[in-house]
Amino acid sequence: QVQLVESGGDLVQPGGSLRLACEARMFTLDYYAIAWFRQAPGQGREGVSCYSKTEDITHYADSVKGRFSVSRDQVKETLYLNMDNLKPEDTGTYYCVTDRGASCIDWYRWATTLDTWGQGTQVTVSS
Repeated sequence: QVQLVESGGDLVQPGGSLRLACEARMFTLDYYAIAWFRQAPGQGREGVSCYSKTEDITHYADSVKGRFSVSRDQVKETLYLNMDNLKPEDTGTYYCVTDRGASCIDWYRWATTLDTWGQGTQVTVSS
């Protein structure tokens, strides 16, 4: 069964950095596109990034370009969301998900089309 587990959320000051982890259990990241979404209190899910090994591409939302990056540990089958220069508007619960396909095409739509979401990991940016 495909399972993704998020971790690494914390309270951090504006301008700080944080690294979130998305561990893939029982499958390899080689064949599945993985997206990061976030949800602030009272708001809908917002796409942050999508990584596809098959397409050899990583997409980023405009709001995080230049500040966030995705990296991968192949041995641990873990995808990381590296977040720098954090802002209060980055606050939210962060989720990693997959539609079980290899492509990031239309990945923004996963926010409303996917039924299965994990518990996420909480990021709070505040002084």
